[in-house]
Amino acid sequence: MRRLIENRFGLLALVLVALGALYGVAFVSRPAPAAQVRPQAVRAPVESVTAVCPAPSGSRVSVVTPDQEQQSQEQQNQVQQSQGPGSATLSAIKTPEEKAGGKDDVIDRPGLLWQREIAAGGGPLVVDATGSMAAGLESAQTVRETSGTQRGLAGVRCVEPGAESWFVGPGPAAAEMTLYLANPDAAPAVVSFMVYSGEGPVLSERGNGVVVKPGQHRVIRLRDLAPSPLIMALQVSTRSGRVAAAVKAVLGEGRGVDWLPVAAAPATRVVVPGIPGTAGQRELYVATPGERDTVVRIRAVLEDGSYALKNKETIEVPAGSAASLDLSTGIGGQPAALVLESDVPIVAGLKITGTGARQDVAFTAGAASVDLGSVVADGRAEGKQTSWLVLSAPFSAATVEVRLVPSKGAAPAPVEVKLPAARTKELRLAPPKGSKGGFSVVVRPMPGSGPVYGGRVLDEGAKDGQLLTAQPLAMARTWALVPPTVDAPGAVLP
Repeated sequence: MRRLIENRFGLLALVLVALGALYGVAFVSRPAPAAQVRPQAVRAPVESVTAVCPAPSGSRVSVVTPDQEQQSQEQQNQVQQSQGPGSATLSAIKTPEEKAGGKDDVIDRPGLLWQREIAAGGGPLVVDATGSMAAGLESAQTVRETSGTQRGLAGVRCVEPGAESWFVGPGPAAAEMTLYLANPDAAPAVVSFMVYSGEGPVLSERGNGVVVKPGQHRVIRLRDLAPSPLIMALQVSTRSGRVAAAVKAVLGEGRGVDWLPVAAAPATRVVVPGIPGTAGQRELYVATPGERDTVVRIRAVLEDGSYALKNKETIEVPAGSAASLDLSTGIGGQPAALVLESDVPIVAGLKITGTGARQDVAFTAGAASVDLGSVVADGRAEGKQTSWLVLSAPFSAATVEVRLVPSKGAAPAPVEVKLPAARTKELRLAPPKGSKGGFSVVVRPMPGSGPVYGGRVLDEGAKDGQLLTAQPLAMARTWALVPPTVDAPGAVLP
């Protein structure tokens, strides 16, 4: 019996040795594994754009799509391979029942700056573009307010509907803050709001579950949602559907009026660009929507360099709240951008106050770099009105091409602007002699350029005080990232 067991163990050992040898031969002689390439998102030209001008009544509305000469060769080639000829339609927002009637404006030629003075009365204006008119399309509304408590220039980039928007600025206790909502889609949108104030988050039953039906627009006084905040960060989000959101601030008699631009979503590093080189107050707003306190580090990017401002190197922001800091003595009178860094995500904006006995205000906010280019629909150089472009390269040297597209007359040759690392430059924008009306601005970073941030400022000299409005540069609506496809069961199975 013992010898039989030993024989069995010996046989088992021989089998294992044989299997090991066979595996070794197979391992040595195996074919080289194919290199696995991780699928990447594909960049494709935008073929459809919808934007909403929130309250164009009495405003000048500007719409432009840069033509192929105003885009890089890569953009030209890829856009030509898209849907081909297209058009942009401008119409008042309508419910599904109303869409059959009414006359719309149609633009079908890229490179043409369309501008129209919109009569008083009426609701939001919807810009729908397809095909060749979609890639790079930009639109804006601008008005010169001179009556009652609303005195100043007020402009806003027409916004795309989305699932979330952030606004940072004065609160309803410091100004008349009005939220404009519009739904140009075919599905209803369920909207909720959250206000972060200096005292913490403000919840309101009226700010949850607001339904905006297809083709509907609503105007909401933020004082009805949260009457007490002096400063705020407002989060507008949807639980279903999409909505175009915009906020207007009226600070009262002699204190200005303007729109708050949409701020970049919360991040640990935020760049606030487009601060003009004029005198006046500069008030920074920072909010921390998370559950941790933070100390935000502040660095100014000026014409002569980038550095922390003396005695204003940081700002403390408690969790779930907003805070403000007067930077007038730090950056007043100098074109600038601000780089804010924090250990937790933050949102930020800045109030710019003009000079004179009766002051006007403008706002800028955290923005993304314009790596794929940017388009500003409305620029002016008429009478006492002047347009400025404020460009910053906070991290590394950059080079951009700036091109003007006048509404009438020949376009001037593009200008190349070099930005040393950690510097800001301010350019006065003036169309060539002989061109009349307004113009649009196309900014395109050159190959090898570092990140560029910027803003367009429009001001007007007046006897009783400067009028101004600002718009941070936004990434041009030229490209869309198409998610990669993979050949795996997980693509269709949960």
